[in-house]
Amino acid sequence: MHITTAESQVMEALWRRGPLTADEIVAEVGSAQNWGDATVKTLINRLLKKKALKSARVDGRHAYHPLVQRADYVQAESQGLLDRLFDGELAPLVAHFAKSRSLKPTEVARLKKLISELDDDAD
Repeated sequence: MHITTAESQVMEALWRRGPLTADEIVAEVGSAQNWGDATVKTLINRLLKKKALKSARVDGRHAYHPLVQRADYVQAESQGLLDRLFDGELAPLVAHFAKSRSLKPTEVARLKKLISELDDDAD
């Protein structure tokens, strides 16, 4: 399932705050993106068709719940980026960022720690 950038704004609101009504999603996402009610409701309907959301009646109103976990979405998007731009290889991605902008000392330390942990797991 592919979630567009615009649709991901709706999903982020739901991941952040849990079940929301259409009006609550419009208030949170619409104002931040300068989108009207119709735009946000179109995005909700697209996500329902993709089965990324489900709707349940609560107090006479529809509340929307994410069916896709944020971690699963991030994994799919990350892998898609790696596949499209770096032939699925992680090292060229890290090298790209290391060459195109200065890494902060804390970022370098975190990368070294991660590599060390990965080495420990491989042993």
